[in-house]
Parts: sequence; C-alpha cells; structure tokens
Amino acid sequence: MTLIAAALVGLIALLHVYILVLEMFLWTTPRAMKAFGTTPELAAQTRVMAGNQGLYNGFLAAGLIWGLITGSAAIQLFFLTCVAVAGLYGAVTANRRILFIQTVPAALAILAVLAAR
Repeated sequence: MTLIAAALVGLIALLHVYILVLEMFLWTTPRAMKAFGTTPELAAQTRVMAGNQGLYNGFLAAGLIWGLITGSAAIQLFFLTCVAVAGLYGAVTANRRILFIQTVPAALAILAVLAAR
C-alpha cells in the first residue's frame, strides 16, 4: 500500500506542476484556453492573475514532493487536504469538473496514505 500511496501523491504533485506550467507560462495558448474554458480576450486580461494561481499550484506540488522525499505522512496529508479543499472550492465557484480533476484524486490519495500508515 505504501507504493500505491506514494504513486498517487506523486501523480497529484505532477498534476499540479502541469497546472503551474499552464497557468504561469501557457495561459494565453490554445491548450490552456481549452483546459480552462477561456477566450483569447479573457486570457489576456487575466494573465497576471493566472500566473499567481500557478504559483500557488507550484507550492502545492512542492509540499507534496517534500512529503514524498521526507516520507512524512503528515506533510503529505496536509498538502493533499489543501488540494482537496481547493478542488472543492473550485468545483463550487468555477467548474464542477475540478471536483474530479483535483478533489477525487486527492481524496483517494489521502485514503491510500492513511491505509499505508
């Protein structure tokens, strides 16, 4: 179970690195606009805000990676909970799809980390 938990945490960290790249560096590209449902006009207007969001996603990824490197279940659980809460908020305020992209995987990883303890 430890390997499964580590793999899930690692995948979620990679997802947040990918989100960081989309929000910080590719926000005005067709790929990012499709992923986030924006138009070229909206992407241009919200570029700075998206970069800030990307930085926060990077912090989530860094925390998950830190938890993996140290082997600390407590650190992993803290950052997975942050991901799940952010996903819930995003699902309620922005797009329901976020629930399945962020919250459900984070919840599964939380269960795996707890089961591996």
